[in-house]
Amino acid sequence: MHRYKILLTGFFLVNLMLQAQENLFLPERSLQHIMYLSSEDLGGRYPGTTGDKLAASYIRDRFAVSGLTLLYENGYQSFDVVTGVELRDGNSFYTRNFEAVVEEDFVPLSFSSNTSATGPVVFAGYGIVMPGQWDDYADVDVTGKWVLALVGDPEPDNPQSDFIPHSTDRMKAVSARDRRAAGLLLVKGPAIEADDKLMPAYYDKTASDAGIPVLNITRRLANHLISGRGFRIEDLEKELQTSMQPFSFDAFTEVSAEVSLAYTTVSTQNIVAKIQGSHPSLKEEIIVIGAHYDHLGKGGTGSGSRMPDTVAVHYGADDNASGIAALLELAAALPLERFNLQRSIIFVAFGAEEMGLVGSKYFVDNLPFAANQIKTMINLDMIGRLKDEAVLTIGGTGTALEMDEILSAHEPGRIFSISRQPDGYGPSDHAAFYTSSIPVLFFTTGPHPDYHTPLDIWEKINSQGMVAIQEFVFDIVKDLAIRNDALTFTESGTMARRGHGRGYKIALGIIPDVASARNGLGVDGVRQDGPAARAGITRGDVIVGMNGMPVSNIYEYMARINTLSAGDTVIVEVMRNGKKEVLLVQL
Repeated sequence: MHRYKILLTGFFLVNLMLQAQENLFLPERSLQHIMYLSSEDLGGRYPGTTGDKLAASYIRDRFAVSGLTLLYENGYQSFDVVTGVELRDGNSFYTRNFEAVVEEDFVPLSFSSNTSATGPVVFAGYGIVMPGQWDDYADVDVTGKWVLALVGDPEPDNPQSDFIPHSTDRMKAVSARDRRAAGLLLVKGPAIEADDKLMPAYYDKTASDAGIPVLNITRRLANHLISGRGFRIEDLEKELQTSMQPFSFDAFTEVSAEVSLAYTTVSTQNIVAKIQGSHPSLKEEIIVIGAHYDHLGKGGTGSGSRMPDTVAVHYGADDNASGIAALLELAAALPLERFNLQRSIIFVAFGAEEMGLVGSKYFVDNLPFAANQIKTMINLDMIGRLKDEAVLTIGGTGTALEMDEILSAHEPGRIFSISRQPDGYGPSDHAAFYTSSIPVLFFTTGPHPDYHTPLDIWEKINSQGMVAIQEFVFDIVKDLAIRNDALTFTESGTMARRGHGRGYKIALGIIPDVASARNGLGVDGVRQDGPAARAGITRGDVIVGMNGMPVSNIYEYMARINTLSAGDTVIVEVMRNGKKEVLLVQL
């Protein structure tokens, strides 16, 4: 009888342990997190807002309740981020018999330089330069002059037009500056907008100006500038689109204008906490689990919203309250395995991801320990919409030799199948770790029609699917934290940013720091054996010139790349540790 009681007690304890394992992750708890983070009160969690601070406090408090050690300043790693620009006093525009009114007749664009300029006006078509195909500057000298150009390109109804990569406002500013123009005036023809409205003010998430003043002016003002030549913007736009031939001319009038803008800089934060590993030496090795908590606020032009004309709270339930909910649930569950975890685990809720992965990059660049102590990074971004076909996409599966083996060991018995994406680079917070040669895994259920719209709400979350994903990640993290040997990093994918636009066939083989506010283009990473690596360009360099032309930001870099061909040798100037280095890059 005594032996029977012992067996019965043992069975009961095992059953309790199994039930406890099953109750580690509950759908209602994940939904509670998501409901709060995506609530109206948090207003879309835009960096620097009250909602941003409330979300950060919520995450920090739950890290503390879970028994994690809060790092940095009571869990907060603060940093500054530029979120917009605003007009200051002093913006002006004068021409013959006309004093224009700011925000009525003209408005500076967010990337305009703060400066003044006076000079003649030259109409330069669309202000586009495509070597060997189209050049709006071929027949005019714009040195010291204001360039007046149409917004868009000659093929506005062609979504596959070769003009598209060359027709952005930024690219037109680069072309004008390269030709020593005093400034750029952009006007929208009726094919772009029937009403003669100025462009809405927005920040393009690059805190680097164009080097010249750039203004959007109304058609009424533009027609006044070219009236002495007998032309109208409406007719010029139609003629350019019909003839498909550049047409430029001197307007025989002069403009004097001044621009005065100020960047809006706010403080936001990452939230960071830690479970200390139990092994005497392996505890110095770290697994990072991260998810971003910011979103788009109330949307609007330039915010990243897919409904930019709708100013309303973008709730961000899936993007990325779902990832944060999983992060919090893992932070509560993994301490129960504290004595089994040989490696330490750091949990990070990243801020300002939507502003250009700012928080994760700041974290990697300001670690309180050596970057090589991080052995794997796991990123959770949009995991709340597991679909009927039940496929979980995992990026970075090629970034370690052992990764496929680990995933295959834990995949059987799940309610979903896995879609493996070997590339380690991507548009989320794991990118900063991959460029530091750290193996990464990026978990996502993928985009959906509500992505980056006010329709991304908690009622559409698949909470049961989230639990299944949390259990899967939990098992993988335990495996990574317990195994004797760390993962072996392998480069997977191009290690180059994709999607700069059609028409760019040449690449240096770098990952550019597109959100950099530095005077130049920061290099976040280089592709092994690529042109940049062979020439000696390294992570941390700042490209400031190519073939004698300045590179101040990603847009000027793209303009320089566009002039190159395979086989060319490029003279690249970089700043490295405060000194300029000149390197020859063979494409």
